[in-house]
Amino acid sequence: MIVRAGVFYDGSLEEPRRNVDVVVEGATIREIRNAADGGQFDLAAECVTPGLVNAHVHLEMTGETDTMNAVRSLTPNQRVLHAVENARKTLQAGVTSVRDVGCTGSVAMDVRDAIAAGRIPGPRMRAAGNVICMTGGHGWFAGRMVDSPYEARKAVREQMFDGADCIKVIATGGVLTKGAVPGNAQLLPDELESAISEAHRHGLRVAAHAIGTEGIKNALRAGIDSIEHGHMLDDEAIDLFKQRDVYLVPTLSAPACILEHAADGGMPAFVREKAAHVNEALLRNIKRAFDAGVKIAGGSDAGTPFNLHEDYAYEVELMHTLVGMTPHQALHAATNVAAELLGLHRGILDAGEPADLLLLETDAGKDPRAFRNVAAVVKDGALVGR
Repeated sequence: MIVRAGVFYDGSLEEPRRNVDVVVEGATIREIRNAADGGQFDLAAECVTPGLVNAHVHLEMTGETDTMNAVRSLTPNQRVLHAVENARKTLQAGVTSVRDVGCTGSVAMDVRDAIAAGRIPGPRMRAAGNVICMTGGHGWFAGRMVDSPYEARKAVREQMFDGADCIKVIATGGVLTKGAVPGNAQLLPDELESAISEAHRHGLRVAAHAIGTEGIKNALRAGIDSIEHGHMLDDEAIDLFKQRDVYLVPTLSAPACILEHAADGGMPAFVREKAAHVNEALLRNIKRAFDAGVKIAGGSDAGTPFNLHEDYAYEVELMHTLVGMTPHQALHAATNVAAELLGLHRGILDAGEPADLLLLETDAGKDPRAFRNVAAVVKDGALVGR
């Protein structure tokens, strides 16, 4: 397959190239070369980028207004069906890799394995299994509750036994769990350290749900690999991010989608109120972190209220409008940086790399809204059906 690009972004921050042919052989890229005048090609687009990488999704959640009750009321089979459908929508929207950071049972791992076996369409995946939280803590309805360092260590082993290839811990309260205060720390430092050290011992990376200031710093000091949300970070937290080379996944879409539907979305009052409080902190702090040099990886928290899996383009747009990234920097965060966090591939288009390509109708390096106009998606060298 030869894919011709009017403008070509390789996922890095290097300047884009013009009139490029991407030569695909099997599932990988064989060569990237200047397009020959009159030369043959199989696909063409105004703009070609790497397939997008969403570092924070929940495939079994479908944007319901009351996440906690929706998860509790659905049967296991219904949750699997939702995850399968959302995996397909994700891929068709140009997202070729994701990290599912919290599921019930082994839903995400089973879907991941079915995709890898070619039984169902979807992005390549990392899957964390059940979130590890304190008893009654944020996400308990999709979590493994623990109350000691010993239990935290055992919970990691249980997720591994169920097939998890990354781990998610809950360091603070959150928006979608009734009674959980986003600013309050939850798992204790020794519980976080125990879970993280056990995961690292087996080569697994660990993400921490952390909104409140104390919980963010607890997770950073405990050796976490990524902070999810991070909205109430302070200057000390920024220094810790940089010292320890930790990724920040700010999930800008999650509160934005809630607040955009606050008046007519039918969400519980506690969700609307907490989202407004969290968004105020986000607007103050995430741009400061980016300006200070914290590594920001794209991740939307897809599946939360009105935050659909096929709308990852919105997260890229918000990285531009709210955080102050250039469109090219936002593209980089949603490809190369997010891919580095997942550890599945580099998120770069180069010889020998996976042939995951996104063909767009307009230039994404000038306007991130280009990701809403997908012409075609290629994953592992195969054209994705629509």
